[in-house]
Amino acid sequence: MIKKLDHFVLTISNIRRTCEFYCDLLAMKYEEFGEGRMALKFGTSKINLHIEGHEFEPKAHRALPGTADLCFIIEGSIADMQARLADAGVDILAGPVSRTGATGPITSIYVRDPDFNLIELSSYDE
Repeated sequence: MIKKLDHFVLTISNIRRTCEFYCDLLAMKYEEFGEGRMALKFGTSKINLHIEGHEFEPKAHRALPGTADLCFIIEGSIADMQARLADAGVDILAGPVSRTGATGPITSIYVRDPDFNLIELSSYDE
């Protein structure tokens, strides 16, 4: 039986731009581990990073930048996140819109990361 998601892997094209988006904008923490491995940590989870063309084995069948569609639950309000994104010059593709999260109704906004992955930023409705 599955208990929780521990980590997933994103294939990226540029570590600096990735860190600017995920660390500077979304407050994740960059970490190096093992022999040349990189990750972004948040809460009790992490995103392992593979540079396109230099992926670690085994890997996804088609490991390419821009192929992910991810949803993150944020701390704070959607309005505050919208302001933060606007200040950083990040375009909001859609939202706020009502969606259904893993445990109930959420409100979401959608943006793209530097590799054009679709990133849904959400908060659970009270």
